[in-house]
Amino acid sequence: MKKLKETFKYYKKSKMAMFGLIVLIILIIIAVFSDFIAPYPYDKQDLTQTFLKPSSSHIMGTDNFGRDIFSRIVYGAKISLKIGFISVFFAMIIGSVIGAIAGYFNKFDNILMRIMDVILSIPQLILAIALAAALGNGMKNLILAVSISAIPRYAKIVRSQVLTIKEREFVEAARMSGASDLKIILKYILPNAFAPVVVEATLGVGTSILSAASLSFIGMGIMPPEPEWGQMLSEGRAYIRNYPHMTLFPGIFIALTILSLNIVGDGIRDALDPKLRR
Repeated sequence: MKKLKETFKYYKKSKMAMFGLIVLIILIIIAVFSDFIAPYPYDKQDLTQTFLKPSSSHIMGTDNFGRDIFSRIVYGAKISLKIGFISVFFAMIIGSVIGAIAGYFNKFDNILMRIMDVILSIPQLILAIALAAALGNGMKNLILAVSISAIPRYAKIVRSQVLTIKEREFVEAARMSGASDLKIILKYILPNAFAPVVVEATLGVGTSILSAASLSFIGMGIMPPEPEWGQMLSEGRAYIRNYPHMTLFPGIFIALTILSLNIVGDGIRDALDPKLRR
């Protein structure tokens, strides 16, 4: 707790980092309370109100089915952030386990890292597309596809940290006192290897949201009428010339979310690294 308070003390010195955090908190609040914030159901159609431009009754206009775009954006925040955070959580846990085993036990290092290298040789989005094509549409499969494609990054980071930390004196002291390998990894190594993983996870949420939006955009992720931002962009591209608001607002929210997460990640990195503290 003391270290967390100290980290936040340095974090809040950056105005840009605080701006990113505030934007991210607002987006999370929108996602959590979407049922109360959205003025209309996300799937309510009114064919007499199609292609309306932003107005007082529909602040972001309506789409080709007369659905309120603002309501769909609000509900889309819940879906996009859910995909981003859950996929990163699973990728971080699995990647950390693989990285810890590879870094601590030399006999597994070469095998596990060569597997990670093979996966890393495939661009993350291409791998996610291949996995989504094999698994099928739907949120669960989309989360699984994005998670698997992100695992090697966390495995590499944790492995490099473990290789350094396991040679330090306090780990040797724990080993000499008879502590088991599992206890050493969980109690002494991983807590000290956590900082770069947190930074990567924060940045990774934005990458996961973008990957999910890209998959939905090409019809391999969330399917209509679910209001995922990438899928909304895909629906609006046919009308972008005459009704640009259909793609403008989902695009803005995707960009704003990823920007805020990147800023927060950079702020956490600066706050955790003594060399970068101001």
